[in-house]
Amino acid sequence: MLKKMFIFDLDGVLVEACDWHRDALNEALQEVCNYVISLDDHISVFNGIPTSKKLEILSKRGIIPAERHKEINTLKQEKTIQIIQKNARRREEKVEMIKEIRNKGHVVCCYTNSIRLTTNIMLEKTGIKDLFDDILTNQDVQEPKPSPEGYLFLMQKHGYKSNDTYIIEDSPKGIEAATKSNANVIKVKNTEEVDLNLIRRFL
Repeated sequence: MLKKMFIFDLDGVLVEACDWHRDALNEALQEVCNYVISLDDHISVFNGIPTSKKLEILSKRGIIPAERHKEINTLKQEKTIQIIQKNARRREEKVEMIKEIRNKGHVVCCYTNSIRLTTNIMLEKTGIKDLFDDILTNQDVQEPKPSPEGYLFLMQKHGYKSNDTYIIEDSPKGIEAATKSNANVIKVKNTEEVDLNLIRRFL
């Protein structure tokens, strides 16, 4: 049987955390500079990119000074952890799905634009952290999504070609990165779609 590699995005795919990140950043922005990113702006511009890149965009728009980035980012991460601890829970369907992929002899990885600390907390609370062959975050790459760097790195590291690799993504930036890697892209709308029923046809 041909062995494959499955790479899962995190936010909006394995954990419904997109709103958590948005709420945490908006709370931090509100406290520091009395600004909130609108939902339309979040969807069209900011969804799926790291906090540091979001702050760069806001500075280019003249909304926040660059010297406040570290303060806002630190506060945002603190608030993100609080929200994760409150809302994240074990997801049996994700545990079942990943275990089945591994039982078939395939490689399973996670690649996210989140930082390592919040990634580990979310995966731990979901019950799947120890099931991955590899976990890659935005702190492990030079260029985060929409660059394909992380996906290409995982394919090279584990010895898989693009046609034997399946990437599960939801956000426009993530889908762009996955598409640029030339791997097979499984597009989903939200985490509720991501279970064994979705993946079984590709095993």
